[in-house]
Amino acid sequence: MGRLKIYDIDIPRESILAEREVLYLSKSAEQKFYALLRLNRISVQLNGGNPLKEPQGKGILIRKAKNS
Repeated sequence: MGRLKIYDIDIPRESILAEREVLYLSKSAEQKFYALLRLNRISVQLNGGNPLKEPQGKGILIRKAKNS
């Protein structure tokens, strides 16, 4: 499981974002994928065992892009 990091309010937001970006870019695609699956599993647990979104039984909908 991941770690919760609490930042001091005196640290500029830009430096926090830069730190998070370096951490994200240093991970492999596989690590990013498994982190996403863990996040999904946690969100289901926090929602009482129910997924945040459920299929609506319409299958895959493909729409043609509208030209403006």
